[in-house]
Amino acid sequence: MRRDARPSVARSPSMNRRTFLMRAAAGVAAARLGSAGGASATSAGPLVLVTADTEGHVAVVNAATGRILRRLGTADGPRSIERVAGAAIVAHTELGRITLIDTQTFERQRMLSRFAEPRYTAAHPDGRHALISDSGLGEVIVLDVARRRVVARVSVGGKARHLTIDPTGRRLWTALGTKAERIAIVDVSDPTTPRLIQTITAPFLAHDVVFAPTDDRVWVTSGDRGALAIYDGSTQLVVRRLAALAPPQHLTFSERGRVAFVTSGDDASLRVHDLNGRLLRAAHVPEGSYNVSRGNGHVFTPSLDRGTLCMLDRNGSVRRTVRVAAAAHDACAV
Repeated sequence: MRRDARPSVARSPSMNRRTFLMRAAAGVAAARLGSAGGASATSAGPLVLVTADTEGHVAVVNAATGRILRRLGTADGPRSIERVAGAAIVAHTELGRITLIDTQTFERQRMLSRFAEPRYTAAHPDGRHALISDSGLGEVIVLDVARRRVVARVSVGGKARHLTIDPTGRRLWTALGTKAERIAIVDVSDPTTPRLIQTITAPFLAHDVVFAPTDDRVWVTSGDRGALAIYDGSTQLVVRRLAALAPPQHLTFSERGRVAFVTSGDDASLRVHDLNGRLLRAAHVPEGSYNVSRGNGHVFTPSLDRGTLCMLDRNGSVRRTVRVAAAAHDACAV
């Protein structure tokens, strides 16, 4: 079963009480850091924000030590998280809301509610705009992070989920579902006027889509089989197909774009490929480690099943695994 989004469950009084107690504990933990808690956390080393989707908070983790520095209370169900222009954007899919957290002070700046089922966020290279997929509306929504407001929307004809922007900021690809028959391509050269260009059919039911940072190729993972495809971003043609482990897979690239890291949460594995697709090495990670991201010389994969954050170095070797919460959905470096 896909752990990208847990099945909806009724909110019981006991669950609300657990959420309340967790938030109260988070407030105590934050208070113990003192009035300079935000500053001390920022200066402590490379940090990772991790969403605890069943407990209504975001954990601030020191990547160098594995220490949990703070727990930031949020609305229920924080799922994806992405840093854009000094803010961490948290999607609450079941609530239809977005939370913005200041990545310097860790204060909640604003909550936006003009969404149905927000899923994932991609940062536009202009450093100002965030592109957010909304599977409930079948749209990609443009948020001006500086102004804290939605400035544009474009219908993509399906349940938009994972999305990616090419390094020049001209095109966005989004898979239209967790097992998507189609991928939508959107012109975002002017992010305030996005325009659907076309949809293409993947060679399998697609899941994750990621532009390589150093060329015009798009890596697409499968939601229904052990397979990957590499596309030419200009021609929209598949140039290579690769074997993979159990679906769904997720991927990210190293900061210099020299290798790709591909996770299979069901197989508890992270594999490292060169840009031609050749398998270089593999690492064992906690079961349920689906989403993967990188930053500050680290690679991070949180586990929905184990509630851990596994931290690897730029070569894909595991350096540290820390228990963060009951379930850890997504992570981003700050």
